[in-house]
Amino acid sequence: MPDFTTSDGRRVYYEETGTGTPLLCLAGLTRNSGDFSFFAPHAVGLRMIAMDYRGRGRSEYDPDFMNYNIFRESHDAIELLDVLGIEKAVILGTSRGGLIAMALAASHPERLAGVILNDVGPVIEPSGIAKIMAYVGAQPSAKTYDEAAAVLKHVMEPQFPGVPLETWREQAENQYEKLADGLKLRYDAALRNALIEQAASGATPDLWMFFEALRDIPTGVIRGANSDVLGVATLGEMHSRHPGLISVDVPDRGHVPFLNEPQSLDLIQKVLKNAA
Repeated sequence: MPDFTTSDGRRVYYEETGTGTPLLCLAGLTRNSGDFSFFAPHAVGLRMIAMDYRGRGRSEYDPDFMNYNIFRESHDAIELLDVLGIEKAVILGTSRGGLIAMALAASHPERLAGVILNDVGPVIEPSGIAKIMAYVGAQPSAKTYDEAAAVLKHVMEPQFPGVPLETWREQAENQYEKLADGLKLRYDAALRNALIEQAASGATPDLWMFFEALRDIPTGVIRGANSDVLGVATLGEMHSRHPGLISVDVPDRGHVPFLNEPQSLDLIQKVLKNAA
């Protein structure tokens, strides 16, 4: 399994496939490199790299859960690019990954050839925050992948109408690890403690400042039309602050689109072309 050791001694797992334009795929808050399994078949002509943040997927848990933050994770992303000898990459950031991409635009703009934000912006809607805090750190009650798929389909159907059960089964396999006595999270449950303590500290960064650092970088936004994380008003403000921004609303998708939808694939290709 490919991995590297960060400057502070954590082992971080990554996957790399294909050749061509480097595309660094950064997953959602609690997710891992499997987040991009639906997009992977469409990554033609791309050197696709997907990393598991520290404490997620196959990466090592951090004994100090406060290191689960976008600044440390963005630093890990730069270290991965360094390890792979990549001077510049397009970033495909889903949710948390999009926040990391914005942080990278502020700290290392010279390393970004383009950025695609998957259903995330500088403002996270309160309803989305509430939903996130309701599930982060909670072990699944389902004992099998089939049970977990049924639960996901039931819970997500209002935002993702018509998505087949087999898709949710694949998503369940990405999200949960199968053990002898059932399923468990594929991430450190202490991530919840990190979110709570970081919010209590009042150290939340100005994400608009980070977003505005993207002004000179080809940028696209994919928004689930039913999203409760990226609001319509926020997307409108993003366009006003980044005149070159392109965006698309994906019908019958909430937070987050799978990235295999025609609208998502079209926008990704447009950003890749602009980044060339």
